[in-house]
Amino acid sequence: MAESHGGAKGPAAGAHTGADGGHHGGGFPPFESSNYASQLVSLAIFFVLLYVIVSKLALPKVGGAIEARQNKIEGDLAEVQKLKDQSEAALKAYESELASARTRAQAIGNESRDKANAQADAERKTLEEQLAAKLAGAEKTIASTRATAMSNVRGIAADAAGQIVQQLTGVVPDAASVGAAVDASMKG
Repeated sequence: MAESHGGAKGPAAGAHTGADGGHHGGGFPPFESSNYASQLVSLAIFFVLLYVIVSKLALPKVGGAIEARQNKIEGDLAEVQKLKDQSEAALKAYESELASARTRAQAIGNESRDKANAQADAERKTLEEQLAAKLAGAEKTIASTRATAMSNVRGIAADAAGQIVQQLTGVVPDAASVGAAVDASMKG
């Protein structure tokens, strides 16, 4: 049994040593100093390859996108400024048109007022002339009526005086003496 036990011990020991034989020192391979040079070369190659890929493919696309976005923003800002200038110009034109319209409205109002005043003055003068003509006609009519009435008054007064003298005295007076008495009393 000792042999078989010793034989079993031998292959187990050989299996253990065979598994350890692949590591030669028992450390993690990236941390072994014998691998530093090959790792640095691999790192440099990978870095150069990554730099070339990024600089030739990715950066132009990103730069183009950034530039396109910047151009779009600048174009939009230019358009906004253009529209702002147009709106300010339109506002100034509107304000000047509004001021012009107000001035024209005031001029039209003043002109209309002056025309209305002139027309009213002309109508007033025409009416005054018509009234003056009617007044002059009325005064002539009154004067002629008065003259007629006054001439009739003398005759009526003479008739009345003659009738009164006849009633009082019973004698018919002389028409000449009655006319002279009426004329004397009318003069004052």
